[in-house]
Amino acid sequence: MPQSSRRRLKAVAVVVGLGSLAACAAPPESKLIEFGWDEPDPAFMRANAAAMDATPFDGCVFHVHPLTWGAFGTKPVGDDALAESAVRDLRAAPLRRLRENFLRVNATPGDVDWFDDMGAVRTNMRLAARIARAGGARGLLFDVEQYQGRLFDYNRQRDRKTRSWSDYAAQARRRGRDVMDALQDGYPDLVVFLTFGHSLPFVLSRKGEVPLAETEYGLLAPFLDGLLDQARGRTRIVDGFELSYGYEHAPHFDEARRLVREETLAIVGNRPAYHRRVELAFGLWMDYDWRRRGWSATDTARNHFTPEEWQGAVERARLVSDGYVWIYGEQVRWWGADAARLPVPDAYMRVLDLRPPQ
Repeated sequence: MPQSSRRRLKAVAVVVGLGSLAACAAPPESKLIEFGWDEPDPAFMRANAAAMDATPFDGCVFHVHPLTWGAFGTKPVGDDALAESAVRDLRAAPLRRLRENFLRVNATPGDVDWFDDMGAVRTNMRLAARIARAGGARGLLFDVEQYQGRLFDYNRQRDRKTRSWSDYAAQARRRGRDVMDALQDGYPDLVVFLTFGHSLPFVLSRKGEVPLAETEYGLLAPFLDGLLDQARGRTRIVDGFELSYGYEHAPHFDEARRLVREETLAIVGNRPAYHRRVELAFGLWMDYDWRRRGWSATDTARNHFTPEEWQGAVERARLVSDGYVWIYGEQVRWWGADAARLPVPDAYMRVLDLRPPQ
């Protein structure tokens, strides 16, 4: 995530209040997903399955290039040969513990207008879903952050001078339906894990005080409505709620659940499907704010999360989520060439490894 984007999204997180909410029913065994700068590809997963299985995670986010960064654009970026190679590696990876894996696709390059022909987007998303299904993944991690093109910002749309917000919102919803159709063609009953759901445009709109047309992620809401419109069977949509990256205290998570389950409904266009299909997850960034504070494996008091604070955040996130908690890291590397140089401190590792080894 670019630093400028991270600053903007970190800033809007403070809009989420700190009011308390009674503990709600949640799965006792929320799954832990790893997603960070050490993101692997299928070949790495095949070659390093034993080391990955030795970590505390139930799954990870992985990439397949060029699909991961090229899916949402004007050109088809994959083919059957790419799919066969990725699936071959995924099937050959002898992973026993890491079974909750997600193929990442981004809303990039974003060089397409909502009123353009989006045949290439549908083709790419269908192919990604096929790879995920054939490779035994749970579904796709759809990172909706605007790293490149400004897909969800109405004020940056090509035809904003001749097409109203309502025009663009209706078209984004149609395209959401198209994308969900493509995904389910490739993978019926998949899990679509979003880095941000409806909760992001709702928070950016100051909980409805600012029109969605004036927020930089306003068109995300109708696009997600379209996903919900076409979801069928056992398809689920997970709001990964990246706004929780730095949450330390129980009231943060409790209020976030109320935000997602109740308050955000104000901008949801398909409430029955939202109630039925949307699940809440939490993202926690272990080395949060490391550029300003640094990150130390020994002097843990300087870290945003001390081991004690990390334990409290992880435990509350696992209790309040609907089934997933994802752990993000940049300086912390769990596997790969940098793992030996930047190992995860034992005090933080023990917090995550709450289950006996399989």
